[in-house]
Amino acid sequence: METEKIVRNPDVLECLANLSNDEVFTPPRVANAMLDLLPQGLFSDPSATFLDPCCKSGVFLREIAKRLIKGLEPTFPDLQERLDHIFHRQLFGLAITELTALTSRRTVYCTKSADGEYAISHFDTPEGNIPLPPAAHAWKGGRCTLCGASAEVFGKRAESHAYAFIHGVNPERLFDMKFDVIIGNPPYQLDDGSDSASATPIYNLFVEQAKALHPNHLVMIIPARWFTGGKGLVRFRETMLRDERLKTIVDYFDSKICFGDGVDISGGVCYFHWQRDYRGLCTFRNVGKRATSETRRTLLFPWSEAFIRFNEALSIVEKVRAKKEHSFALLVSERRPFGLETKVLGHVGKEKGDVRLYASKNATKEPRYIARADVPEKQAWIDRWKVMISYAYGERGDFPYQVIGKPFLAEPESCCSETYLVIGVYKDQRVAENVKQYMSTCFCRFLILLLKNTQHATKRVYRLVPLQDFSRPWTDAELYAKYGLTDEEVAFIEGMVKPMEA
Repeated sequence: METEKIVRNPDVLECLANLSNDEVFTPPRVANAMLDLLPQGLFSDPSATFLDPCCKSGVFLREIAKRLIKGLEPTFPDLQERLDHIFHRQLFGLAITELTALTSRRTVYCTKSADGEYAISHFDTPEGNIPLPPAAHAWKGGRCTLCGASAEVFGKRAESHAYAFIHGVNPERLFDMKFDVIIGNPPYQLDDGSDSASATPIYNLFVEQAKALHPNHLVMIIPARWFTGGKGLVRFRETMLRDERLKTIVDYFDSKICFGDGVDISGGVCYFHWQRDYRGLCTFRNVGKRATSETRRTLLFPWSEAFIRFNEALSIVEKVRAKKEHSFALLVSERRPFGLETKVLGHVGKEKGDVRLYASKNATKEPRYIARADVPEKQAWIDRWKVMISYAYGERGDFPYQVIGKPFLAEPESCCSETYLVIGVYKDQRVAENVKQYMSTCFCRFLILLLKNTQHATKRVYRLVPLQDFSRPWTDAELYAKYGLTDEEVAFIEGMVKPMEA
């Protein structure tokens, strides 16, 4: 007797390839986790209205429809009457491109044309309640004043990416509807071919526009880089962290835990529930590779200049802060410490008047040199011992994290290009060695991790690290004892940060 084969038909929305790291499709399981944050009574309320202002796959509207179909059965016993009410009067969306418009309609209405024969609920127009409204960039000085897009790049593309929701289209007027819930996964940034780490984000514009419509509930999934950094996000960060209407935030430091292995968003991702009439503490949930933690907390503390992302780190930072020591950031140089750009590679072979140049290892396989006179800045640093470290280092890599590259000692008569930062200059080699050793401790790198949300490790990410007496070396055990860390706090640090290999 043959063994019966079990055939599993996967959800097609679990199988879609992402458009890019900027326009990521939301897996159904994530969409449902976000919907779980809402009051579940909404799904048995025939007057509740839902808007996805950035439809890509239509997953949010589809999963809402499933819940409404079940929740409204007592109100509309007839299935077709129930479907017609849900799709015509409760579910609305704005597509972001022609492709996503067709995809979303196929997902929600079971056909790409809502007026087609096979639509689950028949409309008089092909788009149904998921139109792609015409919208245009507002060019001024080569940039869009609404989203910051480059006229040179996006003014020539067939698909302009002038997303309607942030380019003047008001969905309340478009649909003649006030929305109870706005939910979605907005585009993260505009792909103009620049370095993604320095590209200007636009997801904040979707959040701000959604708030401006004053829905009862707002749920969105966005990059978590806004917690501590991100280009042009200062005002957005301050507003969000001070907003007592943020009821819940679910944070993934590693975006692959949320979206799957194919999506690696620098700094991780988070989704949140903002409730218009709520005022109080935020339930903040960290979802990690090994454990999940949750606590109700304020997002900003009076003593903190930065947002502390990990719940377990709060007590550690408070203990470090209690010592009232200066910040290690005082030792860290600005970018381009000697005024030499990354492209400066010097030459092979030392000549009279030359000094050692530490430059990009990708381009220099052997020692390089540069004439002392060609070093434009910090000439006084050249003849001192220096600790150097790569300005950029993969922010995660394998878990537990290394966090930063390996610091190294640079001898007198040396300098570096923009590839590296200088962590202090010293007369005494032993002091420099002690600084280097301190930077290699799990304690130091854990405090850096709290503020490091991209591969770039600027002066800013060292702000929480305390300065030490570097006339002596420091070990992790000594640092844990100095700050009175508990066994649980030590375990959390060493669970997040791996020892640095010699």
